[in-house]
Amino acid sequence: MGLVRLKIREMAEHRGWSLREVSDRSGVVYSTLRTYARSSGMAMVDATALLKLARTFEVAIEDLIEVVEE
Repeated sequence: MGLVRLKIREMAEHRGWSLREVSDRSGVVYSTLRTYARSSGMAMVDATALLKLARTFEVAIEDLIEVVEE
């Protein structure tokens, strides 16, 4: 099974947003967002959170995900 990393920190920094601000804008719970941002590789991610984050950053879901292990 592959592992993915979400590019949350990079996208937030590019916009000058803190993780707390991303949480407020997206509706993704801060503790979940922080876990996703800190993880170097996850096997599972909540699809609803991915959709909310992609909409918040105005990117495709594919742009938010980096495959780190296949």
